[in-house]
Amino acid sequence: MRAVVSRNAATLCAAFSFFVAGAVVAAQSPAAAPGAAMATPGLFSSLGDKPAIVFDAPSQKAEKIFVLARFQPVEVLVKLDKWIKIRDAENTLGWVEAGALGDKRFVQIAVPVADIHAARDANSALAFEAQRSVLLEVTGAAVEGWLPVRHRDGQVGFVRNNQVWGD
Repeated sequence: MRAVVSRNAATLCAAFSFFVAGAVVAAQSPAAAPGAAMATPGLFSSLGDKPAIVFDAPSQKAEKIFVLARFQPVEVLVKLDKWIKIRDAENTLGWVEAGALGDKRFVQIAVPVADIHAARDANSALAFEAQRSVLLEVTGAAVEGWLPVRHRDGQVGFVRNNQVWGD
């Protein structure tokens, strides 16, 4: 009798796991999240031009954890109908409404001071320096470990990928 119960429990667990995995895949499909096509699980995105409330569950009735400032980079973990589970630079998890994400990409300086160079070369002229947590807009694709960026003051240059979070 014990073996039968264990086998039935194992079958139920396997069936439940299959169902949950299928539901997660379906929830992450673009068809399930209209208007949030820019947010792809496993990739980085950024908030739009307004701050966003981060909730502990995908509901406006859930507990509000904190507020993320505008343009903050986030890692997209899961997409549901109108909600996106994110991770921020401090490794905090939470949920934001899908409309909170913007079209522009930003990265956050992850080292005490990052050197932003005029070209994709460590020996090129220094365009400017950026302190930890400063946000820089991404202006193009990373090439050979260098990311083109723009500071909000208009300064432009290239930063090493390993000096930022959100790329």
